[in-house]
Amino acid sequence: MPEIQTVDPAVSRAKFDRQIGWFQTQAGAYRAQGCFLIEARFPTAFFIFAPPKIRPQIIGAAVEIDFSNYDLRPPSVVFVDPFTRRPVARKDLLLSMLRRPHLPGTPPDMISVLMQQKALSLADFLQANSAEHTPFLCMAGVREYHDNPAHSGDSWLLHRGSGEGCLAFILDKIIKYGTGPVEQIQYQFQISVGAMVVPPSAIPE
Repeated sequence: MPEIQTVDPAVSRAKFDRQIGWFQTQAGAYRAQGCFLIEARFPTAFFIFAPPKIRPQIIGAAVEIDFSNYDLRPPSVVFVDPFTRRPVARKDLLLSMLRRPHLPGTPPDMISVLMQQKALSLADFLQANSAEHTPFLCMAGVREYHDNPAHSGDSWLLHRGSGEGCLAFILDKIIKYGTGPVEQIQYQFQISVGAMVVPPSAIPE
């Protein structure tokens, strides 16, 4: 449900325009990473993300970022269908945003082995109450994170002004942990056996 604008709209709009203006100066760099701004109309900005390493190229994710009451409130980030712009269920979003533990001094090959052995606990920034619910970006700086009762002790006001919650922060996190690492698509085929077919000419009288 859209949030009621309680902050002076002129203030939030000016900050929204500043965020979008900044993005437009960086649009080329973000395009190279598969991030495209489709529409920006206060208070929302609509982005799509294409994993840049895979072929055929696909839309890996789409988000609407709502800057209502920004920055008294953090932006809302909602994953949506890129065509209808309606929120998607977790089961319909093929993206994960995984982060492994920080292991200083551990060789990359060793980290790969540990991950293949499932010896590392991976965190997923995309959380949902169930496969039928819309996932939310579970990180400080995002409205859905701070509004979640599980994070009631981590107020947005502790992060406001730190850079968390700005447009660059949100886009960079989606790219870094979401579409950026994707290198291939997993295909699944289901083969079923149907009825036996008899050509008309073979049907006896």
